Amino acid sequence: MKEEKKKEKRWNRVDLVEHVQKEMGKETTKALAESAVGAVLDGLKVGIRKASTVQLIGFGTFRVVHRKARVGVNPKTGERLKIKASKSVRFAPGKGLKESL
Repeated sequence: MKEEKKKEKRWNRVDLVEHVQKEMGKETTKALAESAVGAVLDGLKVGIRKASTVQLIGFGTFRVVHRKARVGVNPKTGERLKIKASKSVRFAPGKGLKESL
């Protein structure tokens, strides 16, 4: 017997906009909700770029992490590759988010 894989429901921007529209009330248009979501995401980008950490109490913290340059190995060929240093963003969930799961 084949095991059925649980289909994981993933939210995307459209789902988030629809949820924000419902939460803001009946008079809110989809365009206004899209604008609100866009403003929050843009604010996060600017905050991370300027301060390297954005903390939303009860939700979580976004912070920039620096990865050093390193040597990796191509698994197919065994060839050694130089991997450049890079920056990325990490998210650490806050207490309120953890408790809501």
